[in-house]
Amino acid sequence: MKTVALGNSGAQVSVFCLGAMFFGTRNDEQLSYRLLDQYVDAGGAFIDTANIYAHWVPGGKGGESEVLLNRWMKARKNRDRLFIATKVGFEMPGVERGLRASQIKAECDKSLTRLGVDAIDLYYAHVDDLRTPMEETLEALDGLVKAGKVRFIGASNFSAWRLEEARWVSQTHGWAEYCCVQQRYSYLRPRPGQSRSFGGQRIANRDLREYCQARGITLLAYSALLGGAFTRADRSLSEQYVGPDSDARIAMLKAVAAECGATPNQVVLAWMVQHGIIPVMAAGTPEQMTENLGALDLTLSEDQMNRLDSAGG
Repeated sequence: MKTVALGNSGAQVSVFCLGAMFFGTRNDEQLSYRLLDQYVDAGGAFIDTANIYAHWVPGGKGGESEVLLNRWMKARKNRDRLFIATKVGFEMPGVERGLRASQIKAECDKSLTRLGVDAIDLYYAHVDDLRTPMEETLEALDGLVKAGKVRFIGASNFSAWRLEEARWVSQTHGWAEYCCVQQRYSYLRPRPGQSRSFGGQRIANRDLREYCQARGITLLAYSALLGGAFTRADRSLSEQYVGPDSDARIAMLKAVAAECGATPNQVVLAWMVQHGIIPVMAAGTPEQMTENLGALDLTLSEDQMNRLDSAGG
């Protein structure tokens, strides 16, 4: 698996990031290990989790994904070959939502313990916190970097103007800067007026994409495959994505997939990579993982990229 630069951090990460949200809850240990092994066997090393994963699954309390990754890394003895990302900011039982310094420090220590690591490679502010001064948040994150508990910091579910404010604050004080942003993003675009209908999740709109390009910040895309709605008959598009251009874009996606002898999911993943975006891919079965990893061998032509980009206006 190829690697790409993570913003201006100097680090190289896998071109596909593996989302570990349901490992240890919806996906039991045996299945989780198998999916992790498939990803690593394909050359992947960039794994994404969060302190809250996955407290909403029946029986979950939060932290299960981190704990499972700890056990798997110890079983495989591969921690030094991996790039582990986790997050802080969203609420879960016993933890308030926010990015206050006390929350950041306490949750980082908990994540380090659950993961069983000395340092977190990438620590995200999982959701923006407009109630806490940006200086307080960034000073706390910088302190974790200086203490050696965190290597790099990133943002998730932030708007472009808040990222620029954070950049200014960090540069003014000489603190660590956000090197990447992880946002909801897929080939289909939410219909007008729906971009704020995902709760705390924020869409990577054109402004954010242009901002990232101008500032050398890497964009990572979660929910890239829309929960299987591109390929599975039992999964329908959420209403936010059903709009004037969705039919045209789905038709183009299927046409390009047929030309390539690929699946629509593989085309979406390849399209993102060729736009310089790192997809945070997930899989619930070995077959889905095999399909997703097949996108590594897919290269779209300039004509195909242009047709995919322009479909639906």
